[in-house]
Amino acid sequence: MLDKNLHVLIVGMGLLGGSYARGLKERGYRVETVTRSQKSLDYALKNGMVDGGAAWPDPRIIGRADVIVLAVYPHVLLEWLRDNQQYCKPGAVITDVTGVKTCVVYEAQAMLRDDVEYIPAHPMAGREVLGVENSDPHIFRGANYIVTPTEKNTPAAIELCEELGRTLGFARISRLSPEKHDEMIGFVSQLTHCIAVALMTCNDDPGLARYTGDSFRDLTRIARINDEMWSELFLDNREALLREIDGFSAELMRLRAMLDEGDREGLRAMMRRSTARREALNKDRVNPEETR
Repeated sequence: MLDKNLHVLIVGMGLLGGSYARGLKERGYRVETVTRSQKSLDYALKNGMVDGGAAWPDPRIIGRADVIVLAVYPHVLLEWLRDNQQYCKPGAVITDVTGVKTCVVYEAQAMLRDDVEYIPAHPMAGREVLGVENSDPHIFRGANYIVTPTEKNTPAAIELCEELGRTLGFARISRLSPEKHDEMIGFVSQLTHCIAVALMTCNDDPGLARYTGDSFRDLTRIARINDEMWSELFLDNREALLREIDGFSAELMRLRAMLDEGDREGLRAMMRRSTARREALNKDRVNPEETR
């Protein structure tokens, strides 16, 4: 459990920032926020999600934080560190929630003061709705949390970051290099969003809503997408995502060839392999009830 004496600052009061704030407040931590949106700040204050905050980078609030969580877009993360690291107290530990790492981690660590440490992390949790009003710490139960340290990180900061994940209720904590993280995320997250988006845009039949079943709804749930955020994530991880799209396209074309050739046995073998891999994924998943 994270030390209860630590003062936590959440930068950005959106879905994830709000979920972090709610989860930490429920566990008795002192939490403040700085965010660009007065509306989001007012909502967080009114609903007891934070102890205080400001709709601008208030130096006093930043200066009393022991742990700073940057719940912002990748480019905003770099801008925020560049403009506001001067206000951080010596010894402060900064982490984040961004879905890409190599494009921000090394630049962020290179620009940071020697007496402040940035240890990146990625909570593998979210919802297809936006905003602080939709924040919910229960999205972390049963979810994965990835820490992506570099040689610049100290064991103490890595442990603190992992403790933050455990405190919030994440079921499994993993460590990856920033490069391996982006490679894996290109497949398990970004490619799946690309597929969902393509499914929703490849057929414009106006009657689809009357014909779809649960399989189509389940497969396209994430197609309801934040275009501002996800377009940035896709482009920031372009090379890895292009490799995954090419790999998926090749496999889809292999399936198409089997259809074209009437190869039922080939189709069945591919489906059996798919079923076995999906069952293994289910067995490896942590039950959210076990994390309570």
